Amino acid sequence: MPDGQEPDSLAIDLVDDIGTISAADWDACLAGTPGGSDNPFLRHAFLAALEKSGSVGGDTGWDPRHIAVRDATGRLLGVAPLYVKYHSYGEYVFDQGWANALERGGGNYYPKLQCAVPFTPVTGPRLLVRADAPPGVHDALVATLSGLVRGNDLSGTHVTFTSEADHDRLVAAGFLSRIGTQYHWENRGYRSFDDFLAEFSSRKRKAVRKERQSVADSGLTLHTLTGADIREEHWSAFDRLYRSTSDRKWGSPYLTRDFFFRLGEGMADKVVLVMARDGVRWVGGALNVLGETTLYGRNWGGAGEYPFLHFEACYYRAIDFAIERGLTRVEAGAQGEHKIQRGYLPVKTFSAHYIAHRGLRRAVADFLTGERAAMDGHIAGLLAESPYRCVE
Repeated sequence: MPDGQEPDSLAIDLVDDIGTISAADWDACLAGTPGGSDNPFLRHAFLAALEKSGSVGGDTGWDPRHIAVRDATGRLLGVAPLYVKYHSYGEYVFDQGWANALERGGGNYYPKLQCAVPFTPVTGPRLLVRADAPPGVHDALVATLSGLVRGNDLSGTHVTFTSEADHDRLVAAGFLSRIGTQYHWENRGYRSFDDFLAEFSSRKRKAVRKERQSVADSGLTLHTLTGADIREEHWSAFDRLYRSTSDRKWGSPYLTRDFFFRLGEGMADKVVLVMARDGVRWVGGALNVLGETTLYGRNWGGAGEYPFLHFEACYYRAIDFAIERGLTRVEAGAQGEHKIQRGYLPVKTFSAHYIAHRGLRRAVADFLTGERAAMDGHIAGLLAESPYRCVE
């Protein structure tokens, strides 16, 4: 694929192996971006683990084409995580209806471009620019995201779970705006889990305590592990549980066994693994990734029927950890209105979409106008279900 349009003073490359960019250079772009330091999924180590483990690339339908912007000396000024996609799996912002519409009209929706972290519905910046970069780097990244579509027979570029700032920058450049929702827990200075529960209505507070007590009475032991406490046996068990759950519920799992071990090797200090044991057998596991102020819930795996174990391991233990560490937020990921009753309230997420086909663009623009209005009403309705006695 040829490079996109480039301004005179900048060189723009497309990189199909993140290993050819130094971790220090990539992470300097991340650190210079507002909100970047709190997002471990955009770190070179995380994206490299996806590539080196075979979770992306090869025949996965995720071909890396990261944008790298350099000055005349070759110094890296900005990057954007970018992939050529041959399907719409692993994105969590659903566009299959758009694909079907274009293909019914005789067009080809795939391949397309996806600017995102694969399999990771976590909001974060997508245009990563060094703090000391000269003006024009953001514009160069945005121009490349649309220019590649026009020059390479691609249907569009989809920038998903982007920060609001990047969303606004892309929309100003002609991208279409899409709003979604997911569920976050906010730490209001709680001293303990009971302190947090004190803000619930009486009925909802009793329900949560009943769920936690059920797990406590089950005979299971739960372990919250991070850093050097996570050993090979834990990763092996978690991989088994993740793979079994993915096979039962969603088909083929996205992440390879090697990915988890690479994550443990390269980012152990950012991993928080909650593991449940029944006797000598591991029967549940929740993988979280730690930012500077936020704990991100990512993957779950379970074996057997253990009432409320999923809620305990994924939601309540995450809150326990966040309170203990003084974190400000837990992000529980996409989907799942059941999270509301556990204290995770809906917040907006942002995506931006550049669509080359004029007819499809008009149709999608009309659809998104109505969807945004409906989403505002949907979020308001969800907030009305809050377990808190008063939601500001």
